[in-house]
Amino acid sequence: MNIGELFKGICEIPAELSNIAVSGVTSDTREVESGFVFVCIKGERFDGHSKAAEMLKKGAAAVVTAERLGLQNEINVPNSRAVYPELLSAYYGRPTRSFKLCAVTGTNGKTTIANICAEITRELGYRTGVIGTLGTDTGSGLHYSHNGPPTTPEPRKLYQLFAQMRDEKTEYCFIEASSQALAQYRFAAESFKVGTFTNLTRDHLDYHKTMENYFAAKRRLFDMCENAVVNVDDEYGRKIADYCREKGVPLKTVSIDGEADFYTEFVKLTPRGSEFILTDRAARKSYPVRFALTGKYNVANAVEAAVTVHLTGVPLDEALNALQKIKGVAGRLETLYQGDFTVIRDYAHTDDGLEKLLGTLKPLTEGRLITVFGAAGERDAGKRPDMGRAAAKYSDLMIVTTDSPRHEDPQRTIDDVARGIPESMPHEEFIDRKAAVLRALELARKGDVVALCGKGHEDYQAIGDTYYHFDEKEIVEEYFKEAK
Repeated sequence: MNIGELFKGICEIPAELSNIAVSGVTSDTREVESGFVFVCIKGERFDGHSKAAEMLKKGAAAVVTAERLGLQNEINVPNSRAVYPELLSAYYGRPTRSFKLCAVTGTNGKTTIANICAEITRELGYRTGVIGTLGTDTGSGLHYSHNGPPTTPEPRKLYQLFAQMRDEKTEYCFIEASSQALAQYRFAAESFKVGTFTNLTRDHLDYHKTMENYFAAKRRLFDMCENAVVNVDDEYGRKIADYCREKGVPLKTVSIDGEADFYTEFVKLTPRGSEFILTDRAARKSYPVRFALTGKYNVANAVEAAVTVHLTGVPLDEALNALQKIKGVAGRLETLYQGDFTVIRDYAHTDDGLEKLLGTLKPLTEGRLITVFGAAGERDAGKRPDMGRAAAKYSDLMIVTTDSPRHEDPQRTIDDVARGIPESMPHEEFIDRKAAVLRALELARKGDVVALCGKGHEDYQAIGDTYYHFDEKEIVEEYFKEAK
């Protein structure tokens, strides 16, 4: 490929650069080799423009800039962030045109919905890829790496994965679209078959600063999708639905509480799952559904997943039949032990997530609800007291501990959470998260439920610059093995 071919349909380039061969595209100075196109991106801590001249000396075929530098082999564009994924898509041969690409965005529920969608399509016999918090699966098995971005990979890695899916004949890909990824134009080159919106509650304000910015980032997905599925039980979901109508994006709304294109009735929740009737208003058809996860929010997740798959061309009854065969999603209301008492783990790490999880578990708990949770270090500190308040609302016993402190004083994260806990509500504190988990297991009695919140599927704890192995499933299994 030469520069002329790479930039065709993207932007104008100096004619004298057209026939120069291209051997790669990157925004990372460490990856630049002879023949690479280096894209200068300005971040919070590093500005690629400062290394543009050096990259040309290193052998770059051209540099793409958003600020005119007056360099030889410079290609100036209005927004280098937005152009970067366009170039990657072109370089890897527009890989997403070979499969059905769908994206899920929102604060909570992305992972559950994306993975339910994947399981539905796999159950129906399709080779399916997933990219998100649980890891990446190009269609041949899940690979999880805590060293990578938590939800959506950076553009070059993302398009390498897309190319791998194309080469492996993947037929579907469901991706979690994080707010940071959308704000940073990591998907600028794509048209999603379906864009799905879950909900919006306070999170990531350390990055976005305001809820308005956070919402605006999420809304970008619906400028890039052929169809939209939106949960209108959520305030921001109703705003997204209005936005889709204004933009002429084909829209299907879902609700478990009111009127929508797809709505549920007669919802029955049990410790082992949920049952409900789903009605397709346009088709005037209703379907009885059983699903492996409990909680009204998981009913909403299940419905959004089934409707998302339906909008890719799968008959709704087939999607629902496959849905009922799914056992669940790792780290999402996952039962780790069922005996005299029950131990579950969940990824709930915001006040809204805790509210929904614990509000679901409380009425299903015969004895006491014991909650173990903590706030992540170097992340939105403003939500921490709200997490304490949400947990106190439903818990009978609370153990406040750490999540991944990173470089922040772990006691500070605990103190921030504790500020939201009413003085009348006693709680215990442990900097050592393993000690906190073991304490909860020691306290548990017959009929109790122990909820381990925040880590979910994660098998590590980040302390300083080091990732330490930490798997709550292993800790619980060890505890009961020793108890025997």
